[in-house]
Amino acid sequence: MDIDFTQLGYLLQGNDRQKKVYELLYKNKVFEILKEFSPILVGTVPIGIDLPESDLDILCQFEDQDEFIRFVRFHFDNKPQFKLKVQSTYEFPTVVVNFILEDVQIEIFGQTLPTNQQNGYLHMLVEHKLLQEYGSKFKERIIDLKRKGLKTEPAFAQVLGLSGDPYRAILNLAK
Repeated sequence: MDIDFTQLGYLLQGNDRQKKVYELLYKNKVFEILKEFSPILVGTVPIGIDLPESDLDILCQFEDQDEFIRFVRFHFDNKPQFKLKVQSTYEFPTVVVNFILEDVQIEIFGQTLPTNQQNGYLHMLVEHKLLQEYGSKFKERIIDLKRKGLKTEPAFAQVLGLSGDPYRAILNLAK
């Protein structure tokens, strides 16, 4: 089944957690606030392999890093456990913002790269396709490994028998 992950409406057709995530993001106008940065919800929640403690990962694209930092500080620095970190990820300037919204951990990940070209989005598309292709037993194996402490990409890599850096291995599957 093809899903347009760039629009949050698909969450309303999903499981209970996905519906609650939609309500949380809608009620708090998170995507409305971030709209000029082309936000996309990525990670485990959109593809239904999240754990109860899984955070919500939101990708954003910015042109001016300082302007983006000012913007997210203005809108979110009053939230519990607000943290902002500037780093370089695969040679792209990156701003990572974390905070709590109604007991849910939020991570905003901003780069100069368009959101639909960022690794988090590409990983999710590959993982979604694999989940569709391999079915429920495959999905349960991934979730079980995540419960045992593995991150998502390493869990996929282990189940698929991929070697090397699991993040790059998953991206290579996109090709």
